[in-house]
Amino acid sequence: MNKKVSILMSVYNSSNVLEKSVLSILNQSYQNFEFLIVDDGSEDDSLSILKKFEMEDNRIKVFENIKNIGLTKSLNFLANKAGGSFLGRQDADDISLESRLEKQINFIQKNNLDACSTRAIGMSSKSKIPSFSYYLPIKLVSKYKNPFIHGTLIIKKNIFHLMGGYDEKFYFAQDYKLMSDLISGNYNVRILKDPLYLLNQKNNISNINKFEQKYYADCVRKNLIPNKNDL
Repeated sequence: MNKKVSILMSVYNSSNVLEKSVLSILNQSYQNFEFLIVDDGSEDDSLSILKKFEMEDNRIKVFENIKNIGLTKSLNFLANKAGGSFLGRQDADDISLESRLEKQINFIQKNNLDACSTRAIGMSSKSKIPSFSYYLPIKLVSKYKNPFIHGTLIIKKNIFHLMGGYDEKFYFAQDYKLMSDLISGNYNVRILKDPLYLLNQKNNISNINKFEQKYYADCVRKNLIPNKNDL
């Protein structure tokens, strides 16, 4: 069944990589989607690039945050605008392979999944991510690290909202928190073996904010509520 997917992308100062990322979604073999993008207070030309795409393709809807509010709140905002049966992710500095959406939707429907991600190829390392840990049980791996690549996530919209969306107490590691809660709630979640995504490994949000990312990830692992005063 060809169900609609709402792709969610939050953009912040990504003008140098944005065009390739957007085109990688527009050129998908699976065409029943809408592409919801919010510019999160960018100070470069990101918004003008997005507006140009919006004028050229009616599947794109662009929103603007007057000030930067962060990925967690931006994605929840977009999820509340979504009209699809599924929510899908795409990061502004990554690239989806042409068959990504088609293979993921087929995989979800064939296996009656609530959510799935895929493996990726690192743009710098050229290696598959996750590598060895992919072959270990997800429940085991998730106790120690996030085994899911956020930019490849596709989740049923009703499940996402049932979970309360992204936990806005998690400014970082919001994806780890969501997936950890799905696993502990015994939802059916898997990682597709095929690498269907090219993952930027330089100057991304995780690298730039390593300390903060680790703090919030530790909160997920230890089942703690984050406190910004601890940073």
